[in-house]
Amino acid sequence: MVSYAPGEVVALIPARGGSKGIPRKNIKDFAGAPLIAWSIAAAKAAEGVTRVIVSTDDPEIAEVAKAWGAEVPFMRPADLALDETPDLPVFLHALDYLADSSGHLPEFMVQLRPTSPIRPKGLVDEALALLAAEPQADSVRGVVPSGQNPYKMWRVDPASGQMKPLMKLDGQPEPFNAPRQSLPATYWQTGHIDAIRTRCIVEKSSLSGDFILPLFIDPRYTVDIDSPGDWPKYEALVREGGLDLVDPLAAGSRDSKKRPLPERVQLLALDFDGVLSDDMVYTDQDGRESVRTSRGDGMGIRLLIEQGLTEVMIISREVNPVVSARAKKLNLPVRQAVMDKAQALREVIAEGGYSPDAVVFVGNDLPDLAALPEVGCFICPADAIAEVRNMADLVLKRKGGRGAVRELCDRIRLAQAKLGV
Repeated sequence: MVSYAPGEVVALIPARGGSKGIPRKNIKDFAGAPLIAWSIAAAKAAEGVTRVIVSTDDPEIAEVAKAWGAEVPFMRPADLALDETPDLPVFLHALDYLADSSGHLPEFMVQLRPTSPIRPKGLVDEALALLAAEPQADSVRGVVPSGQNPYKMWRVDPASGQMKPLMKLDGQPEPFNAPRQSLPATYWQTGHIDAIRTRCIVEKSSLSGDFILPLFIDPRYTVDIDSPGDWPKYEALVREGGLDLVDPLAAGSRDSKKRPLPERVQLLALDFDGVLSDDMVYTDQDGRESVRTSRGDGMGIRLLIEQGLTEVMIISREVNPVVSARAKKLNLPVRQAVMDKAQALREVIAEGGYSPDAVVFVGNDLPDLAALPEVGCFICPADAIAEVRNMADLVLKRKGGRGAVRELCDRIRLAQAKLGV
């Protein structure tokens, strides 16, 4: 007889390795973190989730999942990782493991599909609360208003070639000709969240059951990554959509070593290439070089300084005079041709009498990582190299030379305003 542990909730994230549309999709970088990290972060952020497990057949996915805080206590068999494999046997396989290893099963299971990475905060707990509040319910499924009403859809009869309405509606002989406003509201299931009573999976062999409750999701979060063209579109939504989403790169999301932005930033030290510039160099036929910078970044820096909130300086390996020219334009102190940024920061901190914990450094490439232990918070733009993004305390949503510094300056100003500085 299977027993169910009251209040125990396992979040299961299915992530097979054989994606064909987007090769290595589940561990491909999405807006600064592996795609699967977004679902792991959503599960870890939920107060009601007691275990976060990734079901995969792929050793590399397993290692990435563990690095971002999930358990991978078993490997999924190859015959359960095929293109046509449905979800149910994947869950039954996981439940067999849980029953064998612990002697009982969780009360609820949560499915978080990696292909719907953009989730509003609190979504998982909201789904669990809905399910727990209705003892007769088998599951909760996330839905959004459907983009097209199925009462206006058709199928084609293969034998006659004639069009036939997909759905019929009582009292309306031709719903496909009716005004949209007169038709019933319909909803599209998303991959954001399925919360399921485990008893339903075991006893009904179903991931939904008969009694399904809807969890209405803001349609702005509607994301289903299926093709390469989806990738940049939804990365832009993360960076520019203004959504209050679960972010695996937020301080503390990955592990306790991530440090928050100091409450009072005494010094903001900036690398130049890839931070104040977009890391591109333009060279004319005479060998003269130029770079592209952001006026918005300059305004963000100017507002910090004019309001007396934070001192700002540039520390760069670059020897190109464009660095000093830009520093002069912004009225910033600059140290150029710096090969050891850790040493340079120690000198600046000592000379300025700053507290290291109140110093922030922004860099984008491997040489910048030397600065990490010298400051209170190490930050990078969204397009920093992967090693830097993984080590940074905070990854900005905007790219270097394209608003990253302005984003950070605005964030510092907002934090100071809340403190009444």
